[in-house]
Amino acid sequence: MKTTLRTDITVKDICQGFQYNEYEGKGLFGLSGTLTIQPEYQRNYIYADGKKDVAVIDSLLKEYPLGLIYFVKVAEEKFEVLDGQQRITSFGRYVTNKFAVKDENGMEQYFDGLPTDKQKIILDAKLVIYECEGEESEIKEWFKTINIVGVPLNEQEVNNAIFSGPFVTLAKAEFSSSQTAEVQKWGAYIKGSEKRQDFLERALDWVSKGQIVPYMSRHRYDDNIRELTSYFNSVIDWVSTTFEDVEKEMCGLEWGRLYEEYHATAYSPKKVSEQLQALLEDPFVINKKGIFEYILGGSVDKKLLNVRIFSEATKKSVYATQTTKAKDEGTSNCPHCAMGHGANKTKIWALKDMDADHVTAWINGGSTDIENCQTLCKTDNRAKGNR
Repeated sequence: MKTTLRTDITVKDICQGFQYNEYEGKGLFGLSGTLTIQPEYQRNYIYADGKKDVAVIDSLLKEYPLGLIYFVKVAEEKFEVLDGQQRITSFGRYVTNKFAVKDENGMEQYFDGLPTDKQKIILDAKLVIYECEGEESEIKEWFKTINIVGVPLNEQEVNNAIFSGPFVTLAKAEFSSSQTAEVQKWGAYIKGSEKRQDFLERALDWVSKGQIVPYMSRHRYDDNIRELTSYFNSVIDWVSTTFEDVEKEMCGLEWGRLYEEYHATAYSPKKVSEQLQALLEDPFVINKKGIFEYILGGSVDKKLLNVRIFSEATKKSVYATQTTKAKDEGTSNCPHCAMGHGANKTKIWALKDMDADHVTAWINGGSTDIENCQTLCKTDNRAKGNR
């Protein structure tokens, strides 16, 4: 791959013809129309947080270097930004009065309101740019390994670069734009943000059953994303229909896997809601996130709930009381053994051989306190189950 060092391009040059579309993923342009600032494989602009974008302008005003920027030559006098999109978009947006920065007196100043000498410092700032020429595979591999200044690429952003094409372009337009009406709804079930490709990643993960890279490779040149959107919407609709209540504990669960395992089962949303609220309010349920799969699975696997267990102090206290009483009565200190007719009817078990157990099972409303605690020998406790 061939590289050419350029130090003659200024901020003013880049901002000639600068276009910033509020609808992310539509493309950004500059350098009199010869530079595509946001190629389809690039992530969306994420510096518009009032901190990183302002830091770029502060660096220019203090005449600090912005670091290396990489362009890819895609045709004669046509370039794409390989690395530097966030920085370029930040100063382009500022020069075109899209946001303000505070001056030394704490007053917010748009570019047009700056003194002429400060405007000149920004516009005349020279950038250090490498123009790269090479095969697509070389450029994409370099893009994958470059350490993007400030915010490293995440895995999905890298995948978008490697498998750029019509499929990624359509998928980003659907799942990576804050203008999408459903974004807020998705956020109830999926962690992250559309700008960092988190919703797109989950959609791909669900439809591919965890095989994102092979799936993107197979569909790279597809001119539609119907399968992707259809499956994603099926999962979201199933979750929102089955669980009428939107709870914070739902965010980030493995909804794709749960959909595959349970969507063929019929549920009563009203009953699900009643059970859900009861479990969320139960102080003995430690793992609140496990409640949803517990309900979907028929309320069988208590391990999902991590129900609070009896403390060792409670176990020792109950064991001592039971053992004293058993010795006085000449029976086993395991209540189940004492009711039997075998060799263990009068056996006194050691503490280490006994488990603390709910007299009334937790699943049947029994509490996890000393009044509802008994100690059973391990064999009988395991045989007892939820009874």
